[in-house]
Parts: sequence; C-alpha cells; structure tokens
Amino acid sequence: MWVVKLGGSLLGTPELAHWLALVAKFGDGKVIIVPGGGLFADAVRDAQKISNMDDALAHELALLAMDQFGILLARTNPELVTASSELEIAERGWQHRGVVWLPSKMVLADETVPKNWQVTSDSLSAWLANKLGAEQLLLVKSKSLLGYQAEKPNSAQSLIDDELIDGQFSVFISQKKIGEDYQTYVLNKADYSIFEQGFSVQKLAVHGLRITA
Repeated sequence: MWVVKLGGSLLGTPELAHWLALVAKFGDGKVIIVPGGGLFADAVRDAQKISNMDDALAHELALLAMDQFGILLARTNPELVTASSELEIAERGWQHRGVVWLPSKMVLADETVPKNWQVTSDSLSAWLANKLGAEQLLLVKSKSLLGYQAEKPNSAQSLIDDELIDGQFSVFISQKKIGEDYQTYVLNKADYSIFEQGFSVQKLAVHGLRITA
C-alpha cells in the first residue's frame, strides 16, 4: 500500500488533476491520498487569531479542513472514493478503488496525537502509514526541490529546518512498528509524469527525494 499526501497548495494547479487521475487509474485499492488543509486550514488559522480559540480546538477544526479538501478531491475525480475509518479503507481496497482519506474521525480518536500546528498533514500521512503498515510514503509538494540531492537520503530534520515538511514529521516516521520498512520520499507536484505507467517503486527511488528519520 502507498500513502500519498497531496498538499493543499496544489489546489488550482493543473498538476493536481494529473495526480488524481493517476490514483483513480492505478490505485486499485492500494493507494491512499492524504489531503492537505490548504486554504481551508488557512481559514482556521485566521479564525484562531480573531477568536482566541486554543490550539486543541484549532487542531480539531484543521482536521475538518483536511476532510473538506479530501471531499473536494474526490468530487473533482468521480473515480475516487473517500474513507474515514480503517474498515472503510479496507472496503475500498476490496473494491479496487483509488481512495481519499478523511482523517478527522481516526485522528481525533487517538489521544496521543499532539493537538497543535506542528502536526500537519505531513505528520498525519506518516501516522496513517504507520497504522496501515504502508509500503511507501510519498509527500507531493509545490515547493521546488532544486538543490537537494536525490541520490542520497536526506534527514527529516534538515527538511524541517528548510520548512519543507512539518516540525513533528521526524517523530512520526520514527514510530514505525517492528518489521515495517516503508520508504519515505518527497516529489514535486510536476513529477506526476514518472508514474504514467503506474506507481513504481523503482522510479520513485530514482526520482524521489528520500527522507530518513
């Protein structure tokens, strides 16, 4: 199983439709999209500033913002389906569908997930990968990856320092269960073309920016 995080910054870009089409065509119940929060999460940040709500409530609303973006993604490509629980994810797998995860139900049920802005959809994609025993974790970003070396692993902390991934990501990818060996990569949004024949571990390893804990 692949967990693929599509950042909210992809909204309104032509690349987003290509990523959704790839998951719809090749997902086969084995590729799960984790939606970013995007402008929906930005609205929560703005609301927090003027309402003085605490971080715990903002965290809950930000999860609902991810749900909103996820619903938007699924409606953008009707071949995709949503799932909000492990059972629904399994059912979509049996149906051989491309899946968009709606995270609020599962994450709010886990009291160990920190309730602050350091935990974004990046960390939650790792949280889901851990829970499902994923084979690959892929973060798709709008930011340029020029200057990074794809031929060797990059530490999560270095990417956190560069603000490419969120501040808790290294903690979450360090929580893999014994026996899990999924690899974690970052691709730019324009890199969808490497998967035009299907999701390939070999092509991901060649073109992706690998992250280590």
